[in-house]
Amino acid sequence: MIKTGDMEFAPRMISPENTSEDNDIEVTLRPQTLHEYIGQDKVKENLAIYIKAAKLRGEPLDHVLLYGPPGLGKTTLSAIIAHELGVNLRITTGPAIEKPGDLVSLLTSLSDNDVLFIDEIHRLSRAVEEILYPALEDRVIDIIIGKGPSARSIRMDLKPFTLIGATTRAGQLSAPLRDRFGVIQRLELYSKEQLTDIVRRSAMILGIPCTLDGAAEVAGRARGTPRIANRLLKRVRDFADVMGNGEINQQIASVALSKLEIDELGLDSLDRRMLEMIIRGYGGGPVGLETLASAIGEEAVTIEDVCEPFLMQLGFLGRTPRGRCATKLAYEHLGFKFQDDNGQLAL
Repeated sequence: MIKTGDMEFAPRMISPENTSEDNDIEVTLRPQTLHEYIGQDKVKENLAIYIKAAKLRGEPLDHVLLYGPPGLGKTTLSAIIAHELGVNLRITTGPAIEKPGDLVSLLTSLSDNDVLFIDEIHRLSRAVEEILYPALEDRVIDIIIGKGPSARSIRMDLKPFTLIGATTRAGQLSAPLRDRFGVIQRLELYSKEQLTDIVRRSAMILGIPCTLDGAAEVAGRARGTPRIANRLLKRVRDFADVMGNGEINQQIASVALSKLEIDELGLDSLDRRMLEMIIRGYGGGPVGLETLASAIGEEAVTIEDVCEPFLMQLGFLGRTPRGRCATKLAYEHLGFKFQDDNGQLAL
């Protein structure tokens, strides 16, 4: 199961969230240097300068915040930064740091200039954040020993370190925490050409014969996300082994992804069911989120966090104060026609 906030929902083939199946393949396919890392060119150029400057001065890299949609390589980029700096990397997540003592243990175990990576940093508790502020600014932590009138505070010095925080929801970070990051970089969705290069690289590492048009077919349905592209590559390989000669070409990839109900733009059955319900059931909208969730039998949080962001990026869905509306592009993609300005359905 994948957790979003306090809700859980079943993973989809085109979900950008990490699953247990992704962990093994991502470790194998993860690039080790900025040169090997495909895409995010502006981010790479800036980081290369910051890293080189820090090494020239013999100082730790300034604290880094990476934000953007899931599956774009924030964890991979943090490992590359540590590798380029020639230091150790410690990885944890915001929800895993439950008490201030957990964070103190992590920080005091770091060596000079090490990198501490905190994924989902927006989910840190307020008490943990309070400990983090002086650690980021002054490289010290204040520990309270005892309780009541006999309690006393001890200040401990920390070794120089770099914190890399990753989040899919930068807006949920508190302003004091966000202001303590000297380097803030947004990761963007990948182009089809970049994803094609990623698919070809992954196929080569995994020993999967894959033609250029086959890789492009997989890339075009990966919703701009490398994690999804690598996941689809594994599934298409199964079809290539059984239905073909083991090589992934455009025809095999198209057949395989069609059987997985992923269309040429990366929409799956849930996306199409949602759009069709808005168009057929509610005349194109607007329709409220809870009403729409009940109509298609899905959790509202699944629609809001998983379906809507990509559909809005494609220009297929609009959000208004009154609810969700299907756009003219959505009508055309699903084979419907805009009859007039009111969006009346015409088959």
